[in-house]
Amino acid sequence: MVANKLLTLAFVKTPTNILLGYKKRGFGMGRWNGFGGKVEVGETIDGAAKRELMEESGLVANTLHKIGILMFEFVGDPQLMEVHVFTTNEWKGTITESDEMRPEWFPIESIPYKKMWTDDQFWFPYMLNARPFYGYFTFEGMHKIVYHRLDSVNDLGLVEIPQQPRQPVI
Repeated sequence: MVANKLLTLAFVKTPTNILLGYKKRGFGMGRWNGFGGKVEVGETIDGAAKRELMEESGLVANTLHKIGILMFEFVGDPQLMEVHVFTTNEWKGTITESDEMRPEWFPIESIPYKKMWTDDQFWFPYMLNARPFYGYFTFEGMHKIVYHRLDSVNDLGLVEIPQQPRQPVI
């Protein structure tokens, strides 16, 4: 059994806007997303979320609120991606473009879903409305969702995290 790939995703919000980053290179290149990445050895999940936000946007979160857990399965890959989703509405610093991300504010009503990961349209409403959630998405390739489940949860600490794909890997 392969251990899950542990990742973070952080979003900076105001009551009317959300800060997204345009991915300039690497996994997800050409798409708008939150700020995040791998949890390094010896690093906490919260610590990784704060570090990635600062590295990719120039902002330092005063507080982070864990709002969701997303599991991603890519057909044929035995390793699941376990993504811990955070939001903040308290930060300091100046928005700065990095070599990986170009940050830009979007009005909540104009989020560019067509230029984002396909799954975002399902779980973003939960995140935007501060409703804790758990989601599982199976992708065939990088665009086609072949299975998804999304649940509102009361306590993210009670979510049972799967350690292997739903589908057998051939």
